[in-house]
Amino acid sequence: MAKSTKKPTSGKTDKAAQPDKAVKPGKQSKPDKALKAAGEQQRRIQKDIARSDRKPTKEAEGAMQAGARNYPEPPFKKQHQPKPGSEAALDPAPMYDAPYYKGSGKLEGKVAIITGGDSGIGRAVAVFFAREGADVAILHLDESLDAADTLKAIEAEGQRGMALAGDVRDANFCRKAVDTVVKAFGQLDVLVNNAAFQVHASRLEDLSEEHFDTTLKTNLYGYFHMAQAAVAQMGQGGAIVNTGSVTGLTGSKELIDYSMTKGGIHAFTRALSAQLVARGIRVNAVAPGPVWTPLNPSDREADDVAQFGSQTPMKRPAQPEEIAPAYVFLASAQCSSYITGEILPIIGGY
Repeated sequence: MAKSTKKPTSGKTDKAAQPDKAVKPGKQSKPDKALKAAGEQQRRIQKDIARSDRKPTKEAEGAMQAGARNYPEPPFKKQHQPKPGSEAALDPAPMYDAPYYKGSGKLEGKVAIITGGDSGIGRAVAVFFAREGADVAILHLDESLDAADTLKAIEAEGQRGMALAGDVRDANFCRKAVDTVVKAFGQLDVLVNNAAFQVHASRLEDLSEEHFDTTLKTNLYGYFHMAQAAVAQMGQGGAIVNTGSVTGLTGSKELIDYSMTKGGIHAFTRALSAQLVARGIRVNAVAPGPVWTPLNPSDREADDVAQFGSQTPMKRPAQPEEIAPAYVFLASAQCSSYITGEILPIIGGY
């Protein structure tokens, strides 16, 4: 048998490895120098912060300005408009032309349809798409003056434009609009679902069935009808970009019906994106916060409009040209070919 190499123990333990001596009940151990130093360090940091808290802060006054140019901030002129609202009557005029944004052919050779494209976000997206090389058709309700101005802006970018008046609640109009665009421009590559109806109701009892029905039919049925008509004409590489809302993420106590439809649009985006992966069509959504468009002055009372957007961390609403680049990003295969089913919030900070 081989002898064991294990040395016999002497019963003693290495002093360095010994645990602290147990403290008997009723007695308290004394902190060593290292522990006292740690406590002093914490108290020193605490005093430093207390001194800092007493100093006046030097923060910029007013709204955050981080863009290529400065944007209007509250308070705005008190104003209210009848539905569906007019961009030409809005004061100050929404900023959509983005003079510092340079196109680079991200949508060259593409054809796009934008619902609610006569004003607001839709107008800015139309201009940006045209600047990126797309021919653009806008669908609108009865805002003929706004639509004419948007059409001029599209053509000023050197692209073909078309404006079609109709109601996206009508499935037959949606099918005819898509067919008209394809016949005129030869194809359809991008659909932007953007037309919306929004009117607040302070109490649930004030939300009539007609009001509720109008919101759902415009914001949900309209998106469904347009997507169904457009997908039939789209090939691989097509893109759908839906306009959601921060209210679809957080809710809004005075926009119960609107919030519900925007949450539905987010779910519709994710579900439809999964179905269309096999066909090579991407589906995404942009979820804006407050944006200076005719939608809100045609919803809110004049006093509320004057402070619109002031509750965001940036203390102002977005201008349409600040939102439109997101639509270019999600529509362009050069930028977002590996993105589908996503909701992109642009809400001025949480």
